[in-house]
Amino acid sequence: MFRSGIRAVKLVQRVSTFFPAKSLPSRNISYTRCVHSATPTLNSLDAFTEEEQMLRETVQRFANDVVAPKVREMDENEMMDPSVIQGLFEQGLMGIETSADHGGSESSFTSAIIAIEELAKIDPSVSVMCDVHNTLVNTVIRTHGTKEQQSKWLPLLAQSKLGSFCLSETGSGSDAFALQTRAKKDGDHWILNGSKMWITNSWEADIFLIFANIDPSKGYKGITCFLVTKDMGIQIAKKEQKLGIRASSTCTLNFDDLKIPAENVIGGEGKGYKIAIEILNEGRIGIAAQMLGLAQGAFDKAVPYTYQRQQFGQPVGTFQGMAFQIAQAAIELESARLLTYNAARRKEEGKSFTKEAAMAKYWASVIAQRVSGSAIEWAGGIGFTRETGIEKFWRDSKIGAIYEGTSNIQLQTIAKYIQKEYS
Repeated sequence: MFRSGIRAVKLVQRVSTFFPAKSLPSRNISYTRCVHSATPTLNSLDAFTEEEQMLRETVQRFANDVVAPKVREMDENEMMDPSVIQGLFEQGLMGIETSADHGGSESSFTSAIIAIEELAKIDPSVSVMCDVHNTLVNTVIRTHGTKEQQSKWLPLLAQSKLGSFCLSETGSGSDAFALQTRAKKDGDHWILNGSKMWITNSWEADIFLIFANIDPSKGYKGITCFLVTKDMGIQIAKKEQKLGIRASSTCTLNFDDLKIPAENVIGGEGKGYKIAIEILNEGRIGIAAQMLGLAQGAFDKAVPYTYQRQQFGQPVGTFQGMAFQIAQAAIELESARLLTYNAARRKEEGKSFTKEAAMAKYWASVIAQRVSGSAIEWAGGIGFTRETGIEKFWRDSKIGAIYEGTSNIQLQTIAKYIQKEYS
């Protein structure tokens, strides 16, 4: 914890030098110092450590100064600007939970969630890139990799190499473990064949976690996680053209006789199912944070305009009909925020969080669509243009109900927990 605090302070000092402080619109969020006491201190869900609050301010500066000027160009070109990726690495945002010994920031899981939320307020595409890299790829290696694997790969992922998580296939979406990608042992290597679809970060990534079945007769118990580098022969078959999060790459990948060293098996043979189940529960909190930030970003763009735009002698935002809509949206944003950070804190505390993660992911995706859609209407005609960027938030919001478990899958998960509790 002490090391984490030092690294957080150093990170903020480094970024403050590069990005001069300036006034930024933000919510007033309280923070608390970590004090060890015999009597536990009970704080609100809106309370953060000093280090977490400094990280939030750091990411806000980076997002506004570096990402914001490039958002529209990246969206229209459907391509992530390399300088944005480089900036994320330089500012320590690609190894947030990774230990200092492995080149990371050694911060909390909640810190990662904060970074994802703040990036999404400016560009959800950049946010999900950071999310998948931190909460999926880094976490799998950090929690399931051997010491040798951690020492070899975590420094690269923290400092220069983008990661990608490869699970989904043509016939295995919500039924993720019906995958057909296969791997066969060949001496001290594995030979992997198959394909993956809807793979985030895959265009720019250098390091891939690929799930394949090494023994189909065992069903899901044959699924194994392999760490593969792009230069081993990964082929990008198709880069998708999407409704939203256009700067975030989503590709179909083909694998033809990839030769993977046996030492690149993560977590052991046949342990891929367990790894994927655990990590997707955690990843859903990241998507909840992305959707939360997206909704807040749309709200922050549209609401000030309603108090500037005059009709019938008064700001349109002061008419009761619109004022009540804005108030309702603020309540919904706060409810999504509380669900998201409750799930994050439960995960940190080692408590069960599967149901809470599903609730947060489901509700934040609902609110993201609702608030971003309303924001367009609050801004009127100009909200419908690409000039303001408000319409982009709405386009980006739709994916929240689809990836890392559809809304129906989240509801099914929640329902199972309720049934278990009450039946």
